[in-house]
Amino acid sequence: MSNTAESLAAKRIAALLDENSFVEIGALVTGRSTDFGVSQSETPSDGVITGYGVIDGNLVYVYSQDASVLGGTIGEMHARKITGIYDLAMKMGAPVIGLIDCAGLRLQEATDALNAFGQIYMKQTLASGVIPQITAVFGTCGGGLALVPGLTDFTFMEGKSAKLFVNTPNALAGNREDKNNTASAAFQSEKAGLVDFVGTEEEIFAGIRGLVNLLPASNEDDVPAAECQDDLNRICTDLANAAGDTSILLSQIADDGEFVEVKAAYAKDMVTGFIRLNGSTVGAVANRTEVYDADGNKAEEFDAVLSAEGCSKARRFVEFCDAFDIPVLTLTNVTGFKADEASEMCIAKAAAGLTYAFANATVPKVNVVIGKAFGNAYNVMNSKAIGADMTYAWTQAEIGMMDAQLAAKIIYADKDGAAQSELAAEYASLQGSALSAARRGYVDAVIDAENTRKYVIGAFEMLYTKREDRPVKKHGTV
Repeated sequence: MSNTAESLAAKRIAALLDENSFVEIGALVTGRSTDFGVSQSETPSDGVITGYGVIDGNLVYVYSQDASVLGGTIGEMHARKITGIYDLAMKMGAPVIGLIDCAGLRLQEATDALNAFGQIYMKQTLASGVIPQITAVFGTCGGGLALVPGLTDFTFMEGKSAKLFVNTPNALAGNREDKNNTASAAFQSEKAGLVDFVGTEEEIFAGIRGLVNLLPASNEDDVPAAECQDDLNRICTDLANAAGDTSILLSQIADDGEFVEVKAAYAKDMVTGFIRLNGSTVGAVANRTEVYDADGNKAEEFDAVLSAEGCSKARRFVEFCDAFDIPVLTLTNVTGFKADEASEMCIAKAAAGLTYAFANATVPKVNVVIGKAFGNAYNVMNSKAIGADMTYAWTQAEIGMMDAQLAAKIIYADKDGAAQSELAAEYASLQGSALSAARRGYVDAVIDAENTRKYVIGAFEMLYTKREDRPVKKHGTV
């Protein structure tokens, strides 16, 4: 057990892990620098508690910064303890969880501290795609330390007092904290998209525990599977009514209605998160056109288009799932790309990135077209053309180049309105329906919305042993 006194850093570890499971490593380590009066200060554990424990029986490695020791600043030995935890975690194949509360680089150690930051970045880079990395920000996470959550897979942030920034709000030209607090949890989750989850300390600990139970311990472990008590063939009545808010739809088809959404406050037109299907973890990516609040009222509405932010959000999520062999389910309802001057600067690159992520992923991939699937935006959303293993479409889905009415106006520009409407109906039947796509082999089955759960469970069961060879290369460049 830990020999460290009950500091706030130690209490956070105790609140996170199973009771009495934490074993501290390096409790007697202190800083070696004696410059600028550091030797006159007590530096227990050099400002960071490190060790291992379990979450619901799952091995995890943890470091928790102690702001009461030189502000929790990072120096040579502080960083060495963190990198040591990473070494152990990669050897054992277990997640690393960092609890951040730090004033930044320890100025008294100068280049030693600067080098220490670099060593942490290096270990995070080596661990990326090997073990899950989770960061929770409780106090200050500024300057070079802000790169740490950027290099991890999932970031939690305390909603009221935590600060996350590279440059403080007051250091930004024309800005000040009371005008636009760019260091706040709201900004970092809603605007920057760096933070996945915002809440109280208690909510953060519960969220991390739930996430650990959903994720494999390493890239060599199987996806976690729990015993499923839910009916595998459960009919999801009125599922079509949830097509607008796909976060609700995903919860309805998931085992026991549980859906853990990732980056919920950022790019809300794209939903990403984890569900269980027949007990196994599945990553989900879905277009969204509506957001409903807890009272069932429509709070926000979006066009059925791909935005640059939504594509980037989905890309990183798909790449994480592929790295850890987590199957991916997509729910597609998209008519094109967001069209405005700001989007035009980055939409091509962002959409290409998402296309690459889906095409490059070798995990089982299932796509369900729940609304419209028009043009190249449909290709981007895990179409069969870029590698979806199984594609389903709801009976009322529309799949084609564009809306039938618009297509008729272009093709039959010399016809009057009545003739165009008649021809649009014919075009929709021959070129724009789910049935026409199925006849050409682009859709594997046309299904009723209420049967979605049993079809996707069946598909993933069939794809469980999927193997796929790719050209040998070091890595892609997109």
